Amino acid sequence: MSRLSRRDLLASGLALSASSLLARSAWARATAAFADATGAGSAAAQSAIAPREQLLFDFGWKFMFGHGADPARDLGFGVDQGDFAKTGDFKFAKSGFDDSKWRALNLPHDWAVELPFVHDDELMSHGYKPLGRRYPETSVGWYRREFEIPSADQGRRLWVEFDGAFRSVIVFVNGCFIGRNDNGYAPFRFDLTDFLAYGAKNTIVLRVDAGFGDGWFYEGAGIYRHVWLTKMDAVHLGKWDSWVRSTLSGNAATLSLSTAVKNDGAAPANAKVTWKILDPSGKQVATAEATAQSIAADGSASYTATAKLASPALWSVDTPNLYSAVVTVEADGKALDAEKVNFGVRTAQFTADKGFFLNGKPLKIQGTCNHQDHAGVGAAVPDSLQWFRLAVLREMGGNAVRTSHNMPTPEWVEACDRMGMMMMCETRQMSSNPESMAQLEEMVKRYRNSPSVILWSIGNEEWQLQNAMSDQGARIGADMARRCHELDPTRVVSAAVNGDNEKGVSTALDIIGFNYNLKFPDKYHAGHPKMACYGSETSSAIGTRGIYSTDKLRNWVNSYDGVVPWGETAEEWWKFYGTRDWLAGGFAWTGFDYRGEPTPYKWPSINSQFGIVDMCGFPKDNFFYYKAWWGREPSLHLFPHWNWEGRDGEEVQVWVYSNADEVELFVNGKSQGSQKVPQLGHVQWKVRYEPGSIEARGSKDGKVILTEKRETAGAPSQIRLTPDRTEINADGEDVVMIKVEALDKEGRPVPNADNRLSFNVSGAGRLIGVGNGDPNCQESDKDPKRSLFNGLAQIVVQGTKHAGEIHIEAVKNAEAWDDPELTPAKLTITTRQVELRPAVPVLGSRD
Repeated sequence: MSRLSRRDLLASGLALSASSLLARSAWARATAAFADATGAGSAAAQSAIAPREQLLFDFGWKFMFGHGADPARDLGFGVDQGDFAKTGDFKFAKSGFDDSKWRALNLPHDWAVELPFVHDDELMSHGYKPLGRRYPETSVGWYRREFEIPSADQGRRLWVEFDGAFRSVIVFVNGCFIGRNDNGYAPFRFDLTDFLAYGAKNTIVLRVDAGFGDGWFYEGAGIYRHVWLTKMDAVHLGKWDSWVRSTLSGNAATLSLSTAVKNDGAAPANAKVTWKILDPSGKQVATAEATAQSIAADGSASYTATAKLASPALWSVDTPNLYSAVVTVEADGKALDAEKVNFGVRTAQFTADKGFFLNGKPLKIQGTCNHQDHAGVGAAVPDSLQWFRLAVLREMGGNAVRTSHNMPTPEWVEACDRMGMMMMCETRQMSSNPESMAQLEEMVKRYRNSPSVILWSIGNEEWQLQNAMSDQGARIGADMARRCHELDPTRVVSAAVNGDNEKGVSTALDIIGFNYNLKFPDKYHAGHPKMACYGSETSSAIGTRGIYSTDKLRNWVNSYDGVVPWGETAEEWWKFYGTRDWLAGGFAWTGFDYRGEPTPYKWPSINSQFGIVDMCGFPKDNFFYYKAWWGREPSLHLFPHWNWEGRDGEEVQVWVYSNADEVELFVNGKSQGSQKVPQLGHVQWKVRYEPGSIEARGSKDGKVILTEKRETAGAPSQIRLTPDRTEINADGEDVVMIKVEALDKEGRPVPNADNRLSFNVSGAGRLIGVGNGDPNCQESDKDPKRSLFNGLAQIVVQGTKHAGEIHIEAVKNAEAWDDPELTPAKLTITTRQVELRPAVPVLGSRD
């Protein structure tokens, strides 16, 4: 591949196809960063340093549906209200219970995405999936797993740790009730030490009830994030108690180091703590030590120290340099526990008059809000798919994400840390009640070392707490902001407010976030010139990928200027936030389409149309507006497609998004005129349709630098499969994302193809999901077949733990007897042997 840069292109005047530029760049950076990350292990496994063990507990589970109303169909649970009368009387959680008819699966798992769609308008906001108290037969799931604990683990503390589950979870081990958790996003854990059989087989059972929700959007159901079995000494580091804070002075940095050590043993312990600081290459560059302290039995102690870094490599959106601190607890010269904490050296400052500064340099926040589900897999998103999604947002020039509206999964945060994507990290509930404060504390403690996190959000659009009469909101906001500052004094606290920010919770915030309504920021700034402001949620432009005429009968929205009544088009909001120096930037709603909250239509629509990309991550045309004005490279995008059969002679709107100086349009080689590109705008023509081609040529300084062409394609003739990578890890977790297209006999994409296809996957992999980006498509996300939507579909294939080849074939669906014949497509993906991250062995498995 040529090493010619985009800047070289500008200097030389050489013209390239705009689409060829899109195929490169961000995904190459993402795959390199993902390789670095997986080489070191995941965010959770990476933190465990010997003698601590952190074992992935995802493989080898059994699953069955329970019942929310009938105990006879729920393992007898709740039949007489006496379930919890005795600690150890749960037979389904004991060895010997017959689970042979249960379904075998691996975690993460979202059973909601497997359910059929139901036309019940009460289910609209959650994507028409049959969950809730009125659907007891599909709202409860049971998970069961047998595992062995070695005799050598006696004397250690053993915990089962969940990164998140939806929603109400009851945990049983070896017949005993262990505990419960009742929210869908915060992590939780239980100490199993006293309940385990050492040198023997053990049983864990989880009852998960998704009958209640936390939000008003698709949330999934089940154990949709990772589970871990953690083994540590009785004297160990406190959970998420280690932090590193850097202070820059000239060309050096001072690191403030802190942790807490807990003693769960029966006798006092005299322990010290040491720190080793590793630079981004893994080289040790500093050390520190805290004096030994005596820690009483069942007590804890805090330790602090400082270290110096000369000429630190700063973390930024362009150079996301990550340092790490290896924190070790020692007693009598022996390491008892250790962990590795990643951190970055950087400054982040919001100012009232000049916006946001990263490392002392002004930087506009070019962000998107995102929920956490994806086509084919729902909320159970594999780790590498998190990186794929982030790379899509980076490709359009995005530099920030907002975790709407909940604590994110750690793999999303790690991807942001490693790829240079800033984050507005948001908790689920805006409340100072004990449950909400506990969730807030866990979020801040878990992610306060992540350099990508630049601000904490205590919630979203709580109308009662934004109210003019809301002393309640001011008090709740003050308590939440105070706790954030206590745990992390280095970051500002904000919230997403859809109002004027003159009262209620807004009075407690460090910086002010506006949701929509562009009349509010200027007025607020005039009255509060010392408060920093940004767009916490903006735009809400809508569109259906590949559609250029709104059709309310088909639930389609045109791709030119669709927007909801309360929102703004991409151009409108960015012209506002991008041209006011005092505004820090903002977060567009949304980066990806998401399940649930179908807007602007209801049934049969089953997901929103707010996304800049669709559910699969296929770009809509708006994507290229942002790429032109958020990106730093030459960009040009021409639309619509040029397949308008039966419309010969009719006028068609032709738009171009570009950051070139000038664009000239051609129809079948005839110039339609040249237009200057307005700053942060677009150019457009009305031309009469005639089959053939349209072409846009973008010029800078009088030289053509980019071209884009749309040709009239013929009928679908063949299938093409394009993977995001041709080689993946043979670890049972990694996935390859495959784009499916229909081409005509000349090899041109057919933009309106809707052929029905089937997929065959064999060898060292399996199909785990399908999608096509159609907001109205109610085909199964799990069946090995899918119709194309405007020429595209996507399949998600996961590798096994055995190196080899995955063979993928796409063919015409045999049930689609009336579809034209298509030449099938075949693809081979190589899976490479890698060191597997430590995991709880599956009984009877050779893996």
